[in-house]
Amino acid sequence: MSTALKLMSFRHADRARFGIAVDEGVVDLGLRFPDAPTLRELIAADRLAEARSLMGEAPDFGWDEIRFDPVIPKPDKIICVGLNYRDHVEETGRTVTERPTLFARFSGSQAGHGEPMVKPRVSNEFDYEGELAVIIGRPGRHIAEADSLGHVAGYACYNDGSVRDWQRHTTQFLPGKTFASSGGFGPWMVSSEDIPDPTRLVLETRLNGVIVQHATTNLLIHPIPRLIAYISTIVQLEPGDVIVTGTPGGVGSKRTPPLWMKDGDVVEVEISEIGCLRNPVVAEH
Repeated sequence: MSTALKLMSFRHADRARFGIAVDEGVVDLGLRFPDAPTLRELIAADRLAEARSLMGEAPDFGWDEIRFDPVIPKPDKIICVGLNYRDHVEETGRTVTERPTLFARFSGSQAGHGEPMVKPRVSNEFDYEGELAVIIGRPGRHIAEADSLGHVAGYACYNDGSVRDWQRHTTQFLPGKTFASSGGFGPWMVSSEDIPDPTRLVLETRLNGVIVQHATTNLLIHPIPRLIAYISTIVQLEPGDVIVTGTPGGVGSKRTPPLWMKDGDVVEVEISEIGCLRNPVVAEH
């Protein structure tokens, strides 16, 4: 049995809920924190320690009774980092940037664990990008690198599904990065208290069971403290904000021949100490 606090958003009978993932199912925190109706609000209220005390309770719902939502279904901000592993920079033919390469996703572009990632009908160049997501816990602006990890609530798996031909329309990445339900986020957030050193994690992406990406998070060009310091200089970071830290080499667009995700595929992003995000791929009708 895991001793880590795993917090998740989910649906039961089409009602949005949030809770703690335990071995047999989900402990519904909405029933226990009626004044904090979402995971984002629980984080903002700094009540994760109270939530941890409920980890031993019996689940309210079994796994077969629920569907996963994105960990934070409607964050105020989703800020993604491009070109943040050297092998990915090299395979793209680009150069390492002195400062982080940033772009945004929107909340409607996310899908929960087990839910379909949708290949847009306007493209056959749908690519995977396994990444580590950072969920902000404490608000802050102009956060110092030395203080940055104290602003983190937890970590999750992310698949920054990318529509490559649309990404290449201009120098701006956004058109290819935020198609509806094109990215996976889940299955849950593991508390930063349980991952005090996020540089020791192993990230692996698999497409139909075949390993296509493998890296360790100590290889980030711009590590998490630097990202938080840099981004918080631009914007006020708020509880529930998501920073998606970048993908390693091995993306499908740089393979010979290219390896695109298609209808019927299954893509997984697994990160040690967190879990495995699994999404089927479906074609948009």
